[in-house]
Amino acid sequence: MPIAHSEQLFTIIKSLTKAEKRNFRLYVQRLQSNEDVLYVRLFDLLDKMEDYDEEVVLEKLGDMPKSQFVNIKRHLYTQVLKSLRLIHENIESIKVREQIDFAHILYSKGLYLQAFKLLDRVKEMMPEGGHDLLRLEIIEFQKFIEERHITRSRKKAGKVQSLLIESEQQESRVSNLVLLSNLKIKIHGWYIETGHVRDQKDHFTVKKYFESELRKVRTTNLSVTEEIYLQQSYMWFYYILLDFEKCYQHARLWVSAFDEHPAFMIEDPVLYMRGLSYELTSLYSMRDYHRYVNVLDKFEAFTISHEKYFDMTGQIISFLYLYTAKINRHFLEGSFEEGLALVPEINKLVKRYGRFIDVHRIMVFNYKTAWLYFGSGSPEHSIEYLNKIVNLQAAGHLRTDIQCYARLMQLMAHFELGHYNLLEHLVSSVGRFFSKMRDLNEVQRTLFNFFRNNLDVKKQELNHNLQSLRKEIIRLEKNPFEGRTFHHLDIIAWIDSRIEGKTVGEMIRRRFQE
Repeated sequence: MPIAHSEQLFTIIKSLTKAEKRNFRLYVQRLQSNEDVLYVRLFDLLDKMEDYDEEVVLEKLGDMPKSQFVNIKRHLYTQVLKSLRLIHENIESIKVREQIDFAHILYSKGLYLQAFKLLDRVKEMMPEGGHDLLRLEIIEFQKFIEERHITRSRKKAGKVQSLLIESEQQESRVSNLVLLSNLKIKIHGWYIETGHVRDQKDHFTVKKYFESELRKVRTTNLSVTEEIYLQQSYMWFYYILLDFEKCYQHARLWVSAFDEHPAFMIEDPVLYMRGLSYELTSLYSMRDYHRYVNVLDKFEAFTISHEKYFDMTGQIISFLYLYTAKINRHFLEGSFEEGLALVPEINKLVKRYGRFIDVHRIMVFNYKTAWLYFGSGSPEHSIEYLNKIVNLQAAGHLRTDIQCYARLMQLMAHFELGHYNLLEHLVSSVGRFFSKMRDLNEVQRTLFNFFRNNLDVKKQELNHNLQSLRKEIIRLEKNPFEGRTFHHLDIIAWIDSRIEGKTVGEMIRRRFQE
């Protein structure tokens, strides 16, 4: 097991809850009479470590050939997974797969009638409209038994014919589900590769592409999962087009599919929370405060009522989406100082879940925290969080939009603090970074040029130039293809705060109250 795989072993052990660790130890005690077996000692070592250190592990375990150490790690990884399967055996999909496995065992023992009846019972226990692939697997196994053995099903009127019809219907559903899954991944991939549309040409291209792909799928008589996949696809399509009202409508239909089938909220709470999050993202982009607060209240109520069903992934997603939404609410209200109260809790949870959160999520939190401080009139604290983004070596092409806006906010913060000597260097550095970006928009260029041309001007001239910048930004704001900038950086509020000598938060709050 290479180093990368060693880290996987370490990560899965660090993800275990107290109950899961206790269950693992009970599980291995049943397997081994000697509690001091090497892989159990390895488990205890890794459990106590904060960071993985293979040299320390080898020293503690004693000298052994590398191949033996690899085998111990592989064996431990397998045993951890087996113990997790046992403790989570009540998860619907795991229960169904277990029953299918039992049916295979019965069949291998020659008890094909028992296997057939067990599969019938499994189908009855499955929720309607869910687990389509597993349902098809069950039906095909029943057909396999029917073909090879005398099951007496033909003595029951329509039994075999019913099975064949069920097979054809389920095959059609699964085939369509695969196409819908492909569609949502393709359109999401389009966004990852190209971002939002930048002009009419982009708009035409993505519309033509989506409509051609949509023609491949059936959009009527859908199962719950098919309906959710379809709404996800539409949601991403309109998100790319910057049509946030339609984006919201399809995110709402996605959520409504769960609301109408509450069992699916328990089965897949993460997908439900993602739908709520995209509702909130759309409403935030439209600055629709009242609908935003209603959805946020619904989200918070859901996390309270369903938290007991959250696994580790559910806990992380709940934290990421809910706290992002809470911060965005403060941005809408202009209550930046109140929003700062969230920062200690966010930092605490980032530390708790850090090894399970990808870099871009942490980058987004750092950016939003920086904007909270900036809007509260503390640009010096804002810079601390912006530096975490600017200096991030692993960023690469990850969220280049956030990287661009972080650099612009960094210029704004140093401008606020009067660091003009430093700004000369920063402007050159940001200019080099921007020259590598292929999708800079006009708002970003305009703001950057303002800093480049106003490092050593007198106050009276600066105020005049700020007024000119304000007019230009307002003009650009009317362009629907430039709108995405204002979701990240309220440039007009900053200009007004400079002119009036107030904080950005005060300017946004006044606008909100009007």
